[in-house]
Amino acid sequence: MVRNKTLSARLGESAVIALMLVISLISLAPVVHTVSVSFSNTAAAAGGLVKFWPVGFNIESYRKIIEEPHFINSFFVSVKRVIIGGGVNFLLTVLMAYPLSRSSKEFPLRNVYMWFMLFTMLFSGGVIPLYLTVKSLGLFNSIWALVLPGAVPVFNVVLLMNFFRNMPKELTDAAYIDGAGPWYMLLQIFLPLSLPSLATVTLFSVVGHWNAFFDGMIFMRSMEYYPLQTYIQQLVVQLNISEIDSSQQEMLAKISDKTLNSAKIVVSMVPILVVYPFLQKYFIHGIMLGSVKE
Repeated sequence: MVRNKTLSARLGESAVIALMLVISLISLAPVVHTVSVSFSNTAAAAGGLVKFWPVGFNIESYRKIIEEPHFINSFFVSVKRVIIGGGVNFLLTVLMAYPLSRSSKEFPLRNVYMWFMLFTMLFSGGVIPLYLTVKSLGLFNSIWALVLPGAVPVFNVVLLMNFFRNMPKELTDAAYIDGAGPWYMLLQIFLPLSLPSLATVTLFSVVGHWNAFFDGMIFMRSMEYYPLQTYIQQLVVQLNISEIDSSQQEMLAKISDKTLNSAKIVVSMVPILVVYPFLQKYFIHGIMLGSVKE
Protein backbone atom coordinates (compact mmCIF):
# COMPACT_ATOMS: atom_id res chain seq x y z
CA MET A 1 0.00 0.00 0.00
CA VAL A 2 1.43 3.37 -1.05
CA ARG A 3 0.88 6.22 1.38
CA ASN A 4 0.57 9.85 0.35
CA LYS A 5 3.36 11.90 1.86
CA THR A 6 2.44 14.82 4.07
CA LEU A 7 3.38 18.36 3.09
CA SER A 8 6.09 18.54 5.76
CA ALA A 9 7.59 15.25 4.58
CA ARG A 10 7.66 16.48 0.98
CA LEU A 11 9.24 19.78 2.00
CA GLY A 12 11.86 17.96 4.07
CA GLU A 13 12.69 15.61 1.21
CA SER A 14 12.94 18.53 -1.22
CA ALA A 15 15.24 20.38 1.18
CA VAL A 16 17.53 17.36 1.48
CA ILE A 17 17.65 16.93 -2.30
CA ALA A 18 18.42 20.62 -2.78
CA LEU A 19 21.17 20.50 -0.14
CA MET A 20 22.76 17.42 -1.73
CA LEU A 21 22.57 19.07 -5.14
CA VAL A 22 24.36 22.17 -3.83
CA ILE A 23 27.05 20.04 -2.17
CA SER A 24 27.51 18.06 -5.41
CA LEU A 25 27.88 21.24 -7.45
CA ILE A 26 30.40 22.67 -4.99
CA SER A 27 32.40 19.43 -5.12
CA LEU A 28 32.37 19.33 -8.92
CA ALA A 29 33.19 23.00 -9.42
CA PRO A 30 37.02 22.68 -8.97
CA VAL A 31 37.12 19.68 -11.32
CA VAL A 32 35.09 21.45 -14.02
CA HIS A 33 37.23 24.57 -13.65
CA THR A 34 40.45 22.58 -14.01
CA VAL A 35 39.14 20.83 -17.11
CA SER A 36 38.09 24.18 -18.59
CA VAL A 37 41.51 25.72 -17.94
CA SER A 38 43.25 22.78 -19.57
CA PHE A 39 41.30 23.39 -22.81
CA SER A 40 41.73 27.20 -22.79
CA ASN A 41 44.39 29.41 -24.34
CA THR A 42 47.20 31.11 -22.43
CA ALA A 43 45.78 34.62 -22.28
CA ALA A 44 42.37 33.55 -20.97
CA ALA A 45 43.87 31.26 -18.31
CA ALA A 46 46.43 33.83 -17.15
CA GLY A 47 43.83 36.61 -17.07
CA GLY A 48 41.43 34.60 -14.91
CA LEU A 49 38.74 34.65 -17.59
CA VAL A 50 38.12 30.89 -17.46
CA LYS A 51 35.39 29.79 -15.08
CA PHE A 52 33.45 26.68 -16.03
CA TRP A 53 33.79 26.74 -19.81
CA PRO A 54 36.95 26.81 -21.99
CA VAL A 55 37.91 30.15 -23.49
CA GLY A 56 39.83 29.95 -26.77
CA PHE A 57 39.40 26.19 -27.03
CA ASN A 58 42.54 24.21 -27.93
CA ILE A 59 44.08 20.84 -27.16
CA GLU A 60 47.75 21.87 -27.38
CA SER A 61 48.34 21.16 -23.69
CA TYR A 62 47.28 17.53 -24.12
CA ARG A 63 49.38 17.24 -27.26
CA LYS A 64 52.35 18.53 -25.30
CA ILE A 65 51.74 15.92 -22.59
CA ILE A 66 51.88 13.09 -25.10
CA GLU A 67 55.26 14.38 -26.29
CA GLU A 68 56.66 14.71 -22.74
CA PRO A 69 58.66 11.56 -21.86
CA HIS A 70 58.84 12.15 -18.10
CA PHE A 71 55.08 12.42 -17.78
CA ILE A 72 54.39 9.22 -19.71
CA ASN A 73 57.10 7.39 -17.75
CA SER A 74 55.67 8.61 -14.43
CA PHE A 75 52.21 7.52 -15.52
CA PHE A 76 53.41 3.95 -16.07
CA VAL A 77 55.35 4.00 -12.78
CA SER A 78 52.07 4.80 -11.03
CA VAL A 79 50.24 2.07 -12.95
CA LYS A 80 52.94 -0.40 -11.91
CA ARG A 81 52.68 0.81 -8.32
CA VAL A 82 48.90 0.40 -8.27
CA ILE A 83 49.07 -3.13 -9.68
CA ILE A 84 51.85 -4.37 -7.38
CA GLY A 85 50.86 -2.34 -4.32
CA GLY A 86 47.17 -3.11 -4.68
CA GLY A 87 47.93 -6.83 -5.05
CA VAL A 88 50.17 -6.88 -1.98
CA ASN A 89 47.61 -4.89 0.04
CA PHE A 90 44.80 -7.23 -0.99
CA LEU A 91 46.74 -10.40 -0.15
CA LEU A 92 48.00 -9.23 3.24
CA THR A 93 44.69 -7.64 4.19
CA VAL A 94 42.80 -10.89 3.59
CA LEU A 95 45.42 -13.05 5.32
CA MET A 96 45.41 -10.76 8.37
CA ALA A 97 41.69 -10.04 8.57
CA TYR A 98 40.55 -13.66 8.48
CA PRO A 99 42.39 -14.98 11.58
CA LEU A 100 41.59 -11.79 13.52
CA SER A 101 37.91 -12.33 12.76
CA ARG A 102 37.97 -15.65 14.62
CA SER A 103 37.16 -15.87 18.32
CA SER A 104 39.81 -16.08 21.04
CA LYS A 105 38.91 -19.75 21.45
CA GLU A 106 39.79 -20.49 17.82
CA PHE A 107 42.79 -18.12 17.77
CA PRO A 108 44.20 -17.82 21.35
CA LEU A 109 46.53 -14.88 20.57
CA ARG A 110 43.87 -12.97 18.71
CA ASN A 111 43.61 -10.13 21.26
CA VAL A 112 47.39 -9.69 21.42
CA TYR A 113 47.66 -9.26 17.66
CA MET A 114 44.59 -7.05 17.63
CA TRP A 115 46.03 -4.60 20.16
CA PHE A 116 49.36 -4.61 18.35
CA MET A 117 47.62 -3.77 15.07
CA LEU A 118 45.53 -1.00 16.62
CA PHE A 119 48.64 0.50 18.22
CA THR A 120 50.31 0.79 14.81
CA MET A 121 47.14 2.42 13.49
CA LEU A 122 47.20 5.13 16.18
CA PHE A 123 50.95 5.69 16.54
CA SER A 124 53.71 5.89 13.95
CA GLY A 125 57.48 5.84 14.22
CA GLY A 126 57.70 8.94 12.05
CA VAL A 127 59.22 9.87 8.73
CA ILE A 128 62.88 9.76 9.80
CA PRO A 129 62.86 6.12 11.05
CA LEU A 130 60.95 5.13 7.91
CA TYR A 131 63.49 6.92 5.72
CA LEU A 132 66.43 5.26 7.51
CA THR A 133 64.79 1.84 7.26
CA VAL A 134 64.16 2.14 3.53
CA LYS A 135 67.70 3.41 3.03
CA SER A 136 69.26 0.57 5.04
CA LEU A 137 67.33 -1.97 2.94
CA GLY A 138 68.65 -0.41 -0.28
CA LEU A 139 65.19 0.28 -1.68
CA PHE A 140 65.80 3.80 -3.00
CA ASN A 141 64.79 4.21 -6.68
CA SER A 142 62.83 0.97 -6.41
CA ILE A 143 59.12 0.30 -6.76
CA TRP A 144 59.29 -1.60 -3.46
CA ALA A 145 60.06 1.63 -1.61
CA LEU A 146 56.58 2.79 -2.66
CA VAL A 147 54.85 -0.52 -1.86
CA LEU A 148 56.36 -2.18 1.21
CA PRO A 149 56.05 0.64 3.82
CA GLY A 150 52.27 0.56 3.41
CA ALA A 151 51.92 -3.15 2.66
CA VAL A 152 49.41 -3.72 5.50
CA PRO A 153 46.70 -1.02 5.51
CA VAL A 154 45.34 -1.38 9.04
CA PHE A 155 42.07 0.43 8.34
CA ASN A 156 41.31 -1.99 5.51
CA VAL A 157 42.14 -4.92 7.78
CA VAL A 158 39.67 -3.68 10.42
CA LEU A 159 36.98 -3.12 7.78
CA LEU A 160 37.35 -6.60 6.27
CA MET A 161 37.72 -8.24 9.68
CA ASN A 162 34.40 -6.78 10.82
CA PHE A 163 32.77 -7.99 7.61
CA PHE A 164 34.02 -11.53 8.28
CA ARG A 165 32.80 -11.34 11.89
CA ASN A 166 29.31 -10.40 10.72
CA MET A 167 28.92 -13.55 8.68
CA PRO A 168 26.49 -16.12 10.16
CA LYS A 169 28.20 -18.51 12.56
CA GLU A 170 26.14 -21.32 11.06
CA LEU A 171 28.30 -21.15 7.92
CA THR A 172 31.50 -21.94 9.80
CA ASP A 173 29.77 -24.57 11.96
CA ALA A 174 28.46 -26.37 8.89
CA ALA A 175 31.89 -26.18 7.23
CA TYR A 176 33.60 -27.61 10.31
CA ILE A 177 31.12 -30.47 10.43
CA ASP A 178 31.87 -31.26 6.77
CA GLY A 179 35.59 -31.32 7.55
CA ALA A 180 36.59 -28.01 5.95
CA GLY A 181 39.89 -26.51 7.05
CA PRO A 182 40.75 -22.82 7.49
CA TRP A 183 42.10 -22.39 3.94
CA TYR A 184 39.05 -24.01 2.38
CA MET A 185 36.73 -21.84 4.46
CA LEU A 186 38.60 -18.68 3.51
CA LEU A 187 38.83 -19.38 -0.21
CA GLN A 188 35.54 -21.15 -0.82
CA ILE A 189 33.18 -19.54 1.69
CA PHE A 190 34.36 -16.20 3.04
CA LEU A 191 35.91 -14.60 -0.04
CA PRO A 192 33.03 -15.36 -2.46
CA LEU A 193 30.57 -13.90 0.07
CA SER A 194 32.73 -10.82 0.71
CA LEU A 195 32.71 -9.15 -2.70
CA PRO A 196 31.28 -5.82 -1.43
CA SER A 197 33.91 -5.47 1.28
CA LEU A 198 36.71 -6.74 -0.96
CA ALA A 199 35.76 -4.17 -3.61
CA THR A 200 35.75 -1.45 -0.95
CA VAL A 201 39.23 -2.21 0.42
CA THR A 202 40.54 -2.64 -3.13
CA LEU A 203 39.22 0.79 -4.08
CA PHE A 204 40.83 2.31 -0.98
CA SER A 205 44.18 0.73 -1.87
CA VAL A 206 44.05 1.73 -5.54
CA VAL A 207 43.12 5.34 -4.78
CA GLY A 208 45.70 5.54 -2.00
CA HIS A 209 48.55 4.30 -4.20
CA TRP A 210 47.50 6.43 -7.17
CA ASN A 211 47.25 9.66 -5.17
CA ALA A 212 50.37 9.21 -3.00
CA PHE A 213 53.18 11.65 -3.76
CA PHE A 214 55.24 12.25 -0.60
CA ASP A 215 56.99 8.87 -0.52
CA GLY A 216 58.07 9.37 -4.12
CA MET A 217 59.70 12.67 -3.12
CA ILE A 218 61.82 11.16 -0.31
CA PHE A 219 62.58 7.70 -1.71
CA MET A 220 63.24 8.45 -5.38
CA ARG A 221 66.49 10.12 -6.41
CA SER A 222 65.76 10.60 -10.09
CA MET A 223 62.76 11.93 -11.98
CA GLU A 224 62.58 8.79 -14.10
CA TYR A 225 61.47 6.85 -10.99
CA TYR A 226 58.83 9.37 -9.86
CA PRO A 227 55.22 8.20 -9.67
CA LEU A 228 52.75 10.44 -11.46
CA GLN A 229 51.50 12.45 -8.47
CA THR A 230 55.06 13.18 -7.32
CA TYR A 231 55.96 14.37 -10.78
CA ILE A 232 52.91 16.64 -10.95
CA GLN A 233 53.49 18.00 -7.44
CA GLN A 234 57.05 19.14 -8.13
CA LEU A 235 56.34 20.69 -11.52
CA VAL A 236 57.89 24.15 -11.79
CA VAL A 237 58.07 25.29 -15.39
CA GLN A 238 60.46 28.14 -15.91
CA LEU A 239 60.45 29.99 -19.18
CA ASN A 240 63.49 31.92 -20.36
CA ILE A 241 62.15 34.65 -22.64
CA SER A 242 65.57 35.24 -24.23
CA GLU A 243 65.64 31.66 -25.53
CA ILE A 244 62.23 31.76 -27.19
CA ASP A 245 62.45 31.95 -30.96
CA SER A 246 59.72 32.86 -33.42
CA SER A 247 58.74 29.22 -33.98
CA GLN A 248 57.81 28.85 -30.29
CA GLN A 249 55.74 32.01 -30.01
CA GLU A 250 52.65 30.45 -31.57
CA MET A 251 52.86 27.46 -29.21
CA LEU A 252 53.28 29.70 -26.15
CA ALA A 253 50.14 31.58 -27.18
CA LYS A 254 48.20 28.34 -26.68
CA ILE A 255 50.14 26.70 -23.81
CA SER A 256 51.21 28.08 -20.44
CA ASP A 257 52.25 26.63 -17.10
CA LYS A 258 48.67 26.90 -15.90
CA THR A 259 47.00 25.18 -18.86
CA LEU A 260 49.67 22.48 -19.09
CA ASN A 261 49.52 21.63 -15.38
CA SER A 262 45.73 21.58 -15.49
CA ALA A 263 45.86 19.12 -18.37
CA LYS A 264 48.24 16.90 -16.40
CA ILE A 265 45.89 16.91 -13.43
CA VAL A 266 42.97 15.95 -15.67
CA VAL A 267 44.93 13.08 -17.22
CA SER A 268 45.94 11.84 -13.76
CA MET A 269 42.28 11.74 -12.69
CA VAL A 270 41.06 9.71 -15.64
CA PRO A 271 42.15 6.20 -14.48
CA ILE A 272 40.39 6.53 -11.12
CA LEU A 273 37.26 7.92 -12.80
CA VAL A 274 37.30 4.91 -15.13
CA VAL A 275 37.76 2.33 -12.34
CA TYR A 276 35.35 3.79 -9.78
CA PRO A 277 32.02 3.11 -11.60
CA PHE A 278 32.79 -0.63 -11.67
CA LEU A 279 33.34 -0.73 -7.89
CA GLN A 280 30.84 1.93 -6.81
CA LYS A 281 27.89 -0.46 -6.53
CA TYR A 282 29.82 -2.46 -3.91
CA PHE A 283 31.34 0.54 -2.14
CA ILE A 284 28.53 1.82 0.12
CA HIS A 285 27.23 -1.68 0.85
CA GLY A 286 30.70 -2.93 1.75
CA ILE A 287 31.70 -0.07 4.00
CA MET A 288 28.40 -0.26 5.92
CA LEU A 289 28.60 -4.00 6.51
CA GLY A 290 32.22 -3.74 7.60
CA SER A 291 31.75 -1.00 10.16
CA VAL A 292 29.31 -2.48 12.66
CA LYS A 293 31.38 -4.53 15.10
CA GLU A 294 34.85 -4.20 16.54
